Amino acid sequence: MASTSKYHVSPFTRAVVSSMRQLYPESLADKSFDNTGLLVEAPFIPAHPRNRNSVLLAIDLTRAVADEAIENHHSVVVAYHPIIFRGLKSITTNDTQQLSMTLLLAHGISVYCPHTAVDQVPNGMADWLCDVVTGKVDSPELEAYTAGQSPTLSAPSETEVTTSESESDFDLDRQSDASTKPTSNSDALSDPFVSPTTPKAKDQGKRRLARPSAAHRTYSKPTYPQPTSNFHPSALSHTRSVVTPSPRDAIEAANQFTGSSNYNSSNTGAGRLITFDEAQPLTVLITRIAHAIGLPKGFSVAIPQSQDLEKIEIKTVATCPGSGGSVLRNSDADLIFTGELSHHEALAVTERGGSVISLFHSNSERGYLWSIMRDSLEKQVRQEWTKVKQEEGAKRDLSSALKEVLDDDEIEVVVSERDRDPYGIVVLEETVVEGVNVGSA
Repeated sequence: MASTSKYHVSPFTRAVVSSMRQLYPESLADKSFDNTGLLVEAPFIPAHPRNRNSVLLAIDLTRAVADEAIENHHSVVVAYHPIIFRGLKSITTNDTQQLSMTLLLAHGISVYCPHTAVDQVPNGMADWLCDVVTGKVDSPELEAYTAGQSPTLSAPSETEVTTSESESDFDLDRQSDASTKPTSNSDALSDPFVSPTTPKAKDQGKRRLARPSAAHRTYSKPTYPQPTSNFHPSALSHTRSVVTPSPRDAIEAANQFTGSSNYNSSNTGAGRLITFDEAQPLTVLITRIAHAIGLPKGFSVAIPQSQDLEKIEIKTVATCPGSGGSVLRNSDADLIFTGELSHHEALAVTERGGSVISLFHSNSERGYLWSIMRDSLEKQVRQEWTKVKQEEGAKRDLSSALKEVLDDDEIEVVVSERDRDPYGIVVLEETVVEGVNVGSA
């Protein structure tokens, strides 16, 4: 039987795994449901072409991300969400996730998944969401439009798709006289699912809402946020605390593993609660969040039905990356800021007088890769690579292939360009697509 020692893990992969464990101790992950760590370990086979000493960061290990790793010859994929959640009884190409794993293994690429360990640590993903709310971007912040304000219409979008609405129908929708101009923030501008209709004589002075008479509209193609790291945290004076502290034994294990005292019950755990020194307008927080995640065309905001958006003041904010319902369900914060909440979870918040901002699940996570993890991991890997090289170099009878790896000091950590949330945003355009013939059916 051939010895397995000749197929040990790549030295560079060892450096990356060690770095991730130092930055995000595995003991802090919520093992009640989570599956974290080195989930796919590709053997180092000297006869095979070697990959670069580089790491690809992604939230989800989709087929597109796997292809990206293969095409660019990365050695390791750090995928925030685990590629394996449950036990496997077989590994076949019929399963799309298993296909991605087999392709990566075939090309000598390993996969490390940290997930909730990243959520729990100080300066981790939950704290990054706090920084998004309390921070300030480098460029001046644009004024936030509220339900009672109407921004200047932009030029036709390059992302328009076909429509069969006639230009005359479009003009009718935009017609308005003095008696039908909005007088409050409950007009049609606040609801994308209804449009204003011309009132009858007896209804003069009232604003009626109705479903659009024309079924054909111009909608944009889906757009996806591109996170920015150009913001400064803690611009708004505040305090923050942990919603659910990590178990004491997990904290002690993390400190012991890292040889530090960095972790304690006041800075380590799931979720964060921000308390502003002075209450902030919700419109301002919406603008800050929009800038930090790349000014997407839209995201979900829920407010109490009896309140107006521009009048809501926020004193406390509870944050949790991803699906925050289980962590924040008992929070009485003025604002819940997370990736997603279920319908009934959001209703529970608004019925008690709170508000919700949800970005879609992974949009509340991806910006952290760009803003924090990329630089932190690259710095840590450089340190660990020096240690690994010393350990490997002390061994006898190194193969030429292994010596070639150890001589390579070019280290790179990059964020995936193909990783994105499954959901994009399509928005109603204020223009008509030209050249579409709208004849009778």
